[in-house]
Amino acid sequence: MPDIRPTVGSGALVLNATYEPLCVVSVRRAAILVLSAKAICVADGDGVLHSARDALPVPSVVRLTRFVRVPYRTHVGLSRRAIFARDGWRCAYCRGPAETIDHVFPRSRGGRHAWENVVAACARCNHTKGDKTPAELGWRLHSLPAAPKGTAWRVLGHRAPDPRWADWLDLRESEAA
Repeated sequence: MPDIRPTVGSGALVLNATYEPLCVVSVRRAAILVLSAKAICVADGDGVLHSARDALPVPSVVRLTRFVRVPYRTHVGLSRRAIFARDGWRCAYCRGPAETIDHVFPRSRGGRHAWENVVAACARCNHTKGDKTPAELGWRLHSLPAAPKGTAWRVLGHRAPDPRWADWLDLRESEAA
């Protein structure tokens, strides 16, 4: 059976007329924007889209022809997948593969469900920790949890960025690879 999961290059980055990143859309939507002259293809992806009369390179980055004013959220939404992505799918305590999320200061003791209090954890560490704090067990976090910042998180959320988008998203080299 063929693999039908979306790949890293299955979306296209949409830039405003000022080259400011706006969002990620499907390749189909990006092609429609280009064909209807609402956008210009800035970077081609892999492959070619064919119709009865035309062939169009798969767009990877498109720029809108008109400026669009978009109000932005000031924070990144908290979700399981975003926590795993922020922590690199690694346990915050032992650096093993993460499979659960854990509240550093337990909710049963008044801890909040916020970026600064939630980390990815392996099942073993999460079960061992229970409703204690890391300090009570003599554990330490490998990095302090914080809300993700930057254009890439606002535009992509937890999605893996396509390396071709690095110029427009201000990605560090380690994130783009």
